[in-house]
Amino acid sequence: MRLIRGIHNLRDAHRGCVATIGNFDGVHQGHQRILDQVIAEARRRGLKATVMLFEPQPQEFFAPERAPARLMSLRDKLIALREAGVDQVLCVHFDERFRSLSAEAFVKSLLVEGLGVEYLVVGDDFRFGCGRDGDFAYLQQAGEQFGFAVTDTATCEIDGKRVSSTRVREALSAGDFALAERLLGRPFAISGRVRHGDKIGRTLALPTVNLALKRLQSPLSGVFAVTVSGAGLEDQPGAANMGTRPTVNGTENRLEVHLLDYVEESSDVGLGKDSLYGKHLTVAFRHYVRAEEKFADLDQLKTAIEQDVQAVRAYFEKTGLSKTGL
Repeated sequence: MRLIRGIHNLRDAHRGCVATIGNFDGVHQGHQRILDQVIAEARRRGLKATVMLFEPQPQEFFAPERAPARLMSLRDKLIALREAGVDQVLCVHFDERFRSLSAEAFVKSLLVEGLGVEYLVVGDDFRFGCGRDGDFAYLQQAGEQFGFAVTDTATCEIDGKRVSSTRVREALSAGDFALAERLLGRPFAISGRVRHGDKIGRTLALPTVNLALKRLQSPLSGVFAVTVSGAGLEDQPGAANMGTRPTVNGTENRLEVHLLDYVEESSDVGLGKDSLYGKHLTVAFRHYVRAEEKFADLDQLKTAIEQDVQAVRAYFEKTGLSKTGL
């Protein structure tokens, strides 16, 4: 899959495509249905299946403090789009200059001159351009003028309700990971590189791996049973905490995972010959254990974490999930 970083990097080789436009946060079942439609039409026409998306996402640009928590980092989104069969992705930098484009300029500079779109798939509620003056009807008129076809997408429903990124967030907030998995078509997961933390877990004899979240807000908070893959691990069970760590007066949202029965040459995670520092891991969320709490001291925190580990072990034993049985 080819990644085009910014409108200024569009070249003649990128022109001639079947395209769709959106945030594609989560690349959930509804998104996958759109992608299937785009890819099928692109194959039929012998063109490139293309996705246009935005960084930052528009809501993050206009109101970062109120923007919904991301389900996916850009890296994971691109991986999911590649696995779906997309040929190229135009990642548009959403800034003041782009925001000020009129609907007419958007169509001419991006769809016609930039990508040479021949067939466009968008939702019938799609709005674009400065002041959101462009809509589905406008695109249809522009398509007639510039010679590209425009079609909308059928609503994807599960249990009689529309599949959306908002609905996935609601399922996660309720701790309903089974529903989130059905909406996404896979377990909800967060990926990131292992970085150095405060080493507090070692002092409690409960070492953790710490992942950088790289998002304004976290879609989850609390303690969870998870499985971890990457860097030689495959569905390794773990107990994870997602939050700010109020007991140690933390302020930054972090994902910390204690890997159950993980053995390295050294007893401290990250210090043995198979160091995980700098490696990329994927943490899949399986079960909600409890909310994050502030404890009076580290001794109480250690007791709580030990109880969390026991609860996570009990979950994996009860469900029969294991490193090889997921």
